[in-house]
Amino acid sequence: MVVSTDHVPPVSSPLGPFQAAVKRAFDLIAAGGGLLVLSPLFAVVAIAVKLDSRGPVFFRQQRVGKNFRPFEMYKFRTMVVDAPKLGGQLTVSGDPRVTKTGRIFRKLKIDELPQLINVVLGDMSLVGPRPEVARYVEQKHDEYREVLSVRPGITDLASVKYRDESGILATAEDPEAAYVNQILPDKLAISRQYIREASLWLDLKIILQTLLRIAS
Repeated sequence: MVVSTDHVPPVSSPLGPFQAAVKRAFDLIAAGGGLLVLSPLFAVVAIAVKLDSRGPVFFRQQRVGKNFRPFEMYKFRTMVVDAPKLGGQLTVSGDPRVTKTGRIFRKLKIDELPQLINVVLGDMSLVGPRPEVARYVEQKHDEYREVLSVRPGITDLASVKYRDESGILATAEDPEAAYVNQILPDKLAISRQYIREASLWLDLKIILQTLLRIAS
């Protein structure tokens, strides 16, 4: 599914020109440096992915970005090939589609690291509302107008709160309904709050919170 942009006028960014320029410069420096420093880890993870199961190293999926523009988001592959066709787009704890190495990479959030490439390309920011697939964006189209006035991010306050989202969904009688009716609306509310309070200082606090949650 592709979200139409024909009837969606761009929403002005809540950040002023100077703040936006500083945020973008920070993203480029941090993401570029991160890719350079983490390149040995990328090589090890790539080998592990290939040895664990057949298929590509990277999982690429279309997400909806700033002003509803689609882009391809990169992750290390943590599931069997064609996993979305085998069981939908949501993942719950104990999902049999997740590979052995995939469970480790997901727990440590290592699978998210290739999104640094998306940051360098300008599709994403280090901090911002998590990018969603078109299916869910279309269902909450009006709510996403404000959320998609900024670049989506690798992490945000909702990511910190819902770090164990797959575990929460595993306890739901209907994971799809639980996500659409409970988790997603809360994520959107958190994203709107972030946008209204956005600053480089807040971004640094969110990055620190994310690292602490991963380490805990």
